[in-house]
Formats: sequence, structure tokens, C-alpha cells
Amino acid sequence: MSINFAFAGGSKKNADTTALHAQKNKLINSKTPYSKNSLHLALPPLKPAATSATKINIIRTDDKLLTDVQVYPNPITDQINIKYVLSRNAIVTVKVMDVLGNDVITLLSQRIGSGEQTFSYPVNNRLSRGFYFVRVVAGTESVIKRISVL
Repeated sequence: MSINFAFAGGSKKNADTTALHAQKNKLINSKTPYSKNSLHLALPPLKPAATSATKINIIRTDDKLLTDVQVYPNPITDQINIKYVLSRNAIVTVKVMDVLGNDVITLLSQRIGSGEQTFSYPVNNRLSRGFYFVRVVAGTESVIKRISVL
């Protein structure tokens, strides 16, 4: 690869192009693959890449483990229903906390499979009237919902 520049100056209009053609012919007719004024690059031959049909399952960190948490009915009179979706197996803990954040009741603490899950718990005078929070923890993720007990 060679790059040549010619600048026109004064009255020598044809001298520039003739000098350029002479240098070009000199490079073509020479037996060496490159001249002193050009840059010689030798690239290694390309090798075909190895491919595999093996599928790799990559867990994306931006996927949520715990989604669609619902606590119903609200206000609660006799039974609390909790519905949630897990994207993969995890240890799930469901706790009821008071307004100060103290644990009042642990409703569930076990390993649960993936998919939509529904859980019911009878309250039956275990919670006095007032406001509480239901905390659903799956893995490192948690969702807190506010409930009121009548």
C-alpha cells in the first residue's frame, strides 16, 4: 500500500501528474513487493472459528424473582390471602409486622417452586384491630404491603 501526494505549483501543471505516473510504474515494475516509501503489512491467515451447538442458560440479574404480590381482601376480617409469582425456586418468608416494624406473626417460611403461588391464613383473633404490614421475602428480594384489620 502506498500513498503519494502531488501538489501543483506555478507553471508545472503536467509535471506533477507525470511524476506520479512514473512513480506508479516504477513500483509496479519493481521485483520487491514494497518500496522504501510505502508501508508493508503482512496479516496472518484467517482461521475458521470453532462453533458449538451447546446451549448455555444464563441467569439474567435484571430478572425479578418475586413479582405480582397481592394481599386481599383489604381490610381483613377473618382470613388473609396472599398471591405472588416466583420466577425460580426460592425460600419464601411471609411475615406480618406492626407499624413499628416488629414481627407479629410468621405466616410462611419454606422453599417454594417457581410459578404463581396462593397462600391463605386464618387470622381468628390473632391480630387486634389496626394497621399492619405484610412482608413477602424471596431470596434477597422483598415486597411490603399495608393491610388493615377490622
